[in-house]
Amino acid sequence: MKLKKEYIILPVIIIALVLYLVLHKSNRTNYTLPQIDKVTVKQIDKIEIKKGADTIVLNKKDGAWLLGEQAFPADSAKTDKMPDMIANLTLSALVSESKNYTRYELDNAQKITIKAWEGSTLLRAFDLGKAAATFQHTFVKLDENTNVYHARGNFRSTFDKTLSDLRDKIVMSFKQDEIIEISVTWDKAAIVLKQKEIDNSPAPSDKDPDKNKDAQPVKDEKAAPAVPPTKIWESADGQKVNENEIKSLLTMLSDYKCKSYIKDKTKDDLANPLTVVMLKSSEEHTIALYAKTDKEVKTTPAVSSANAYPFFLDDTQVENLNKKIDALIKKETPSKDQKAAEAEKPVAETKVSEDAKKSD
Repeated sequence: MKLKKEYIILPVIIIALVLYLVLHKSNRTNYTLPQIDKVTVKQIDKIEIKKGADTIVLNKKDGAWLLGEQAFPADSAKTDKMPDMIANLTLSALVSESKNYTRYELDNAQKITIKAWEGSTLLRAFDLGKAAATFQHTFVKLDENTNVYHARGNFRSTFDKTLSDLRDKIVMSFKQDEIIEISVTWDKAAIVLKQKEIDNSPAPSDKDPDKNKDAQPVKDEKAAPAVPPTKIWESADGQKVNENEIKSLLTMLSDYKCKSYIKDKTKDDLANPLTVVMLKSSEEHTIALYAKTDKEVKTTPAVSSANAYPFFLDDTQVENLNKKIDALIKKETPSKDQKAAEAEKPVAETKVSEDAKKSD
């Protein structure tokens, strides 16, 4: 009798487990993800990023993103991917209906609210929470929808920025091979370095200068190709300078970035620069450094001709710039070949002189 009961109970348990698994699975997937209106990247011309009390507004003008009412140029490397992520927002799963937003960093204190417009038309509005554990998804909440969803991609790292983070910090930019003059003024001293071209064309032969004087020049198909001139750098007194140091300075300044911008000041508020570096091509590129207002801070105020706003350079940048300035004028150390040539020169000149005497 006991055995019969066990045979009856066992199938009942198996059926119950199967029903539980089937019903549990269906409950997990028995929902429909919200339909999101299609938006293209080209449509988006305004983005608002709000976190707590701070709001950043980006406006697109002539293909470039500008920040706030002041229309500060934005760092394209950081802002260009924002419209793409907004336009391609894709929900992959329902995460929670409990309205417990804190665990997903979607509460008012932690969430980042994103809005995107085309003109005056609102295209997208959603809240960003933290990235999921795999960093392949981000917790999001759609505007006027209380549920929490998974969105594909890590949005947080792209949009969790300050205004200072998003500003374009390049304060000097030029093509190195176009610079022909460098001048530096500092500590009541000044240096001027200029690029000089040396003609490497072979000298014309002086044999029979009057022969075929009036003859028309004949094109020589086997003539050697023209030799480009050699470019060297010299100081104002004609002293050759260390060209490696010139190249190092130009490389450093060609796409020079500041540490941050000075708030509530204009370029006119700074006077009496300590150091001024001017690079000349078809135009002048200038950067000027000023005295610190507080010796305890680790930044130096500065301005440049390529940027409308005063900015800070950190102490490491200033130290590196000063080192390169100090190293600008150096006599070139003669190479082994140059030394050998100099050593042989008197011998060669003596031999030529003796041969001339014998011929006389």
